[in-house]
Amino acid sequence: MLAREGIVAKLLDDSAPDVPEGAWEVQVSQADAARAEALVNANPPAESGDQSHDLDMVTVFTSADGSTEGFEAMAVKNLLEANGVEAMVANDSPLASLSQEVRVAREHVTRAKRLIADAIAAGPAAAEEAERETE
Repeated sequence: MLAREGIVAKLLDDSAPDVPEGAWEVQVSQADAARAEALVNANPPAESGDQSHDLDMVTVFTSADGSTEGFEAMAVKNLLEANGVEAMVANDSPLASLSQEVRVAREHVTRAKRLIADAIAAGPAAAEEAERETE
């Protein structure tokens, strides 16, 4: 932006003297300082990345404390992923005394909850039948 306006600028990283660690510094001549400052103030940096909350991870299932060492949460995660919903297990601890959570992106919450509810309604017999069909 400064170069487009004819201002020569020098970019320094934190390896330069007097630049704080983790920071960058832009230096311009004293003659261009006021104009550069005005340009920077008039053009604040844009937010980077996706600022939406659609990608926030939301808990859709929590296993009971000590529930068969996390197999319940893994089964739910596998069910969701088999149906095209990316999922993760949070609190994935080898300690069986801790509950575990299955989380999905906010945009997939409704579908994930529906899949889980359908699987619970169908019961273990449906799970066994589905397992036989994949063998």
